[in-house]
Amino acid sequence: MKRLLCMTVLVALAGCAATTPPASSSQATPVFFEPWSAALDQHALGAIASAAQAAQATPTARVVVTGAADSTGGEQANKYISETRAQMVADQLVADGVSRERIKVRGVGVVSAGPIPAGTPAQFSRRVLIQVDGPGTASVW
Repeated sequence: MKRLLCMTVLVALAGCAATTPPASSSQATPVFFEPWSAALDQHALGAIASAAQAAQATPTARVVVTGAADSTGGEQANKYISETRAQMVADQLVADGVSRERIKVRGVGVVSAGPIPAGTPAQFSRRVLIQVDGPGTASVW
């Protein structure tokens, strides 16, 4: 059983390594939310502060802030909460020293990126992704 668990973890890590973008060209920071909330807690503020530092370290990079929602509720409500979450994160990035002109904000509603792996936190869908893009990088979503 222990051997099976170790093999499962190694396979999962190998899959992550194959799909993770290179850190030098793009840095992405997730910020998670409670259901139907756009409030920033201490964990969110810490993640945003880290993303702001990364953005300040690359002053020519654009910052893309993309909000998402889980599948509960209607399409319009999910679009609204995802946009609101993204705007709250963008406002905090500005408060942390990132120029508003560098930030692109969007809410995408429900993101369906295929099956969610077992053990994934419930907040996975209720997130904002902050991406600091270098020249020529593609969006994570």
